Amino acid sequence: MRKFAAMTGLYSISHFIVDFSCAYLIFSKLSGADKWLLCLFTYNFCAFALQMPLGLIADKINKNRVFAAFGCLLIAFSAILAFSPVLFCSIAGLGNAFFHIGAGRDILQGSQQKFSALGIFVSPGALGLYLGTLCGKGGIFSLAVVMCVLIATALSIWFIVPRLSQKHVITDSVINIRAFVRNGLGLMLMCLFLVVCVRSYVGMTLAFPWKGEGHFALYLVIAVVCGKALGGILADYFGPIKVSCASLCLCALLFLFFRTPVCGILALFLFNMTMPITLGAVARILPNHLGFGFGILTFGLFIGLIPTLLSVQNYLVLPYGYTAACIISAGLLYYGLKERAYAV
Repeated sequence: MRKFAAMTGLYSISHFIVDFSCAYLIFSKLSGADKWLLCLFTYNFCAFALQMPLGLIADKINKNRVFAAFGCLLIAFSAILAFSPVLFCSIAGLGNAFFHIGAGRDILQGSQQKFSALGIFVSPGALGLYLGTLCGKGGIFSLAVVMCVLIATALSIWFIVPRLSQKHVITDSVINIRAFVRNGLGLMLMCLFLVVCVRSYVGMTLAFPWKGEGHFALYLVIAVVCGKALGGILADYFGPIKVSCASLCLCALLFLFFRTPVCGILALFLFNMTMPITLGAVARILPNHLGFGFGILTFGLFIGLIPTLLSVQNYLVLPYGYTAACIISAGLLYYGLKERAYAV
C-alpha cells in the first residue's frame, strides 16, 4: 500500500509537470500565431482523442511506464519544433496522450477499483494548466529548463516506478458485445461518456462575472483541484452514487446564486467531484480494458471541447443552463454507477 501511495504521488507530480509544460510551451511559443485555433484544435485532438487508440495498444502490451516516460520525452522533443506550429502541437499533444495512458493505467491497476488514488492523480492537472498558461504568457522560464524538467521526469518514472508498482498480468480480451449490451453495460458506459462530455463543455464555457476580479481565477482553479481530489476520497467512504448525486444536486442549487463568489467557487468545487468517480466506474465496467476505458472518457473530454474550439455559440446561460447540466449529469451518473453483473 505504501508503495502504491508513493507511485501515486510520483505520477501526480508528473501530471502537474506534464500539463504545466504543455501549456507553457504552447502559450510561450504560439500565443497570437496566425494558426492559433488550428493549433489548439490539433493539440487537443492529439492529447485527448488519440488516447482511445493508444489505450487499446497499452492494454495489449501492458508497458505503462514506457508509455508515461515516452510521453514526457515527446513533449520535451516538441519544444524544438516550434518553427512548425501544427507539427509542434501534434507532437506535444501526442506526448500528453502517451503519458496519461501510461500513468492512468498504472493508477487504475493499483487502485483496485477504488477512487481515492484516481482523484489524487487527476487533480494536479488543472493547476498545471493554469500556472503553465500564466508562465507561458510571461515567458518566465527558458526552453532548456522546461526540457530538462521533462527529461528528469521521464527518468524518474523509468527508474522509480518499477520499484513501486506490482506486476500485473495482461488480461486484455475481446469484449463480448452481446453480453455487454444485454447486461446494460453499454448503456452505462454511454451515460458515463455523456457525463464527461457535459463536464468538459461546462468547464470550457462557464464564466462567472466576477472571475477577473482579484485572485478569484486562482480560487476557482484551487476549487477544481480540491474537488477532484476530495471526490475520490469521499466516494470510497460513502459510495460513488451518494457522493455524485449529493454533490451535483447541491452544485445545481449553488449555481442559482452564481453572482456571489463563494457560491460560484463552491459550485465548481462540487461539480468536479465526479471526475475520479467516472474514471473508477469505467474501470469497473471494463476491468480488462483499462487503457481503452480511460481513452473513451478522454475522447469525451475532446467532444466537449469542440464547440468552444469552433467558436460555436454557447447556449448554456447562467444560472439555469448550468443548473440543468448538473441535474442531467446526476441522472446519467445514477444509472451509470448502478451495480450490475459485469460481463467483460
